[in-house]
Amino acid sequence: MFYSDEPDPGIVGLTPQERMRVRMHEKARKKTAEKYSVQQLLEKTEEYMDSFDFEMASLFCQRALDVEATNLQALEMLGHIYSELGDAQKAKGAFQQAVELSPDEGHSKYMYLGQIHTGQEAVDYYTKGIQVLISTMDKQAQTTAEVGAAAPPEENPNLPTTKDISLAFCSIAEIYLTDLCMEEGAEDKCKEFIERALHYHHDNPEALQLMANYLFSTEKIQEGKEYLLKSVGLWLPSQKQIAASFSTEEDAQNDIPPYESRITAAKLLIEALEYEVALDVLEGLLEEDDEVVQVWYLSGWASYLQSKTKQPTEGEGTEEEKEEWKALTDAARSYLTNAKKLYRKMRCDDQPMLESIEEVLHELGGEMEEDEGEPDLEQDYEPCSDDEEEDGGTEAPMEH
Repeated sequence: MFYSDEPDPGIVGLTPQERMRVRMHEKARKKTAEKYSVQQLLEKTEEYMDSFDFEMASLFCQRALDVEATNLQALEMLGHIYSELGDAQKAKGAFQQAVELSPDEGHSKYMYLGQIHTGQEAVDYYTKGIQVLISTMDKQAQTTAEVGAAAPPEENPNLPTTKDISLAFCSIAEIYLTDLCMEEGAEDKCKEFIERALHYHHDNPEALQLMANYLFSTEKIQEGKEYLLKSVGLWLPSQKQIAASFSTEEDAQNDIPPYESRITAAKLLIEALEYEVALDVLEGLLEEDDEVVQVWYLSGWASYLQSKTKQPTEGEGTEEEKEEWKALTDAARSYLTNAKKLYRKMRCDDQPMLESIEEVLHELGGEMEEDEGEPDLEQDYEPCSDDEEEDGGTEAPMEH
């Protein structure tokens, strides 16, 4: 038997224990490759991702990469898995490796990197992702033209759409509304990217809402209100339909913006004095998740402000008007009582919100007693998590 005098370059400089681990890893990799194909491992990964078992998904995905280290699909899946597990550093590493291997194909890795980063870095990733999106769509259109109308290609849900481009432009616009708002020319850039988003998808609710937000910030309230009501009108009927019928139809759900976006919509509606529509939005949010303190708070705040507009002058007003005013003040007390109770149970940390809740409750006569119709919240809740804070639990409450 021939023995080489040259050491394996992969284990030079390693301790005996480290060398043993390398050899065992290589042995496991070969065994996996003999038993399963990469495609089979990725199918198992997808199954676990679909069932939200991201720990198991990461194991199968890593096995696939052990067999084929440069598999782009596996790298992007692993990046997504790490994002779900809250490990931004590992997610970033997986997506950046995918970028190095294939910089001009596959837009999703750039979108994830945009979400992970902030400021100008995020803008750069989103911009590159949009370039890839547009290039992919141009190739798609050329292929369709070559095939001809007589034999149209089958629809592929994984292919990018103009809505994807619109949402990417929205992401950039949001950065200029937040992280880069102090940059020179930020206001003009924000408007420019919102207009681009609407150019690619004129009925994108999130782009319309962003335009409303931008216009509110530049004191163009009436114009902003028109954009806001158009945006909400595109998805609120679907939200009501789902709440009423407990429908889980995918098409209806896809029409509805994310939970956090709808919290922002409710806040803007309150700012625009559209209390009734705001309460419709907030009611739907409570149907989906009744453990977000800020949604209870905003419901109480909107009811309180609406009651102010309905309060009859002393000695005047019909019985019907008085009953409507009392119903609104009772609703405000109930919502704010629940907000305060949930705030304590979830051990939230948002002092300005708590002070606002207590101030309005004091004006309305204090917390509502349980026998007055307050829903029971006497169950154990987990403390506010980072995810719940992102849902709006730690944002500053609306000022009086």
